[in-house]
Amino acid sequence: MEPTAVSRDVSKRVIPPHPLLSALVVGGFVGLLFVIEAFDTITGQSLEDDGVIPRDFSEWDNLIWYPFIHGDWGHVMSNAGPLLVLGFLASSGGIKQFLQVTVVIWLTSALGIWIIGAPASHIGASGLVFGFLTFLLVRGVFARSALQILIAVVVFAIYGYALWGVLPGQPGVSWEAHLFGALGGILAAWGVARDNRAGNLAR
Repeated sequence: MEPTAVSRDVSKRVIPPHPLLSALVVGGFVGLLFVIEAFDTITGQSLEDDGVIPRDFSEWDNLIWYPFIHGDWGHVMSNAGPLLVLGFLASSGGIKQFLQVTVVIWLTSALGIWIIGAPASHIGASGLVFGFLTFLLVRGVFARSALQILIAVVVFAIYGYALWGVLPGQPGVSWEAHLFGALGGILAAWGVARDNRAGNLAR
């Protein structure tokens, strides 16, 4: 019975098992965004056409690169703070799980843009922000963790206003990235809960 109890504790964790490592991973990713924006600025915004181009088969590889590219420094800054906070909290299941969650959100957002997005170059890491936000909001419900739900309430109080960004209406803003990023976060939370249940049953 002891392994099962430990597994459940892990599934309900709210602080990463290795906080410094999590901070380095999340901080390193955000730092990379600033480095790429500096290069983009120096080269006269040479990267901004390399976002996701909906339904363009010749630009499929942009589905991989688009979160790294931003329109300007303000765009990077608006994503940096939420990414640092939400990304750190989303790594509470460990770095391996965090990377898996990130990939699910990343690809769900990218594919959603590619399928239904308006004709344009869709760029920016806001899809990840929305994904981490919804992941944190629903994982406590799946895990039946009162503490995770409490954290989710705090997160919602701080960043919940951003969820309006899943609706169309703001010119120049990729609501498609926000919507499918958010759906990716829910999908990732479901997958994590499923894996935790399977691990408990196996023990």
